Amino acid sequence: MPNPVVHFEILGKDKALLDAFYTSVFDWQLSPIDKDYSVVNTGSGIGGGIGATGPNRVHSMFYVAVADVEAALVAVESHGGRTAFGPHPIPDGGVIAGFLDPEGHLIGLVQGPEGM
Repeated sequence: MPNPVVHFEILGKDKALLDAFYTSVFDWQLSPIDKDYSVVNTGSGIGGGIGATGPNRVHSMFYVAVADVEAALVAVESHGGRTAFGPHPIPDGGVIAGFLDPEGHLIGLVQGPEGM
């Protein structure tokens, strides 16, 4: 599989509420990165993140690994999608971006750090 799903996010208005819900229901382990975002360890499978972004960006999404985020965005746009955000660098040296598919679903892209 050349482009696996590698990360998910659940973003909402109240991070504390989401943290409590997902740790209670699924026993997920959370590691805060800052006051608005925690990395999720589900115990197996892919990991993710839970965070608060305010009322205008409440959503769940997944990230697809790609070799080149900018090239993937060109392909997205040539097939009827559009760039939603990014590309932006991330702390591990990688790059993320997001796009809207032709029906408006928000999907993330992640490119690993150089050398990976």
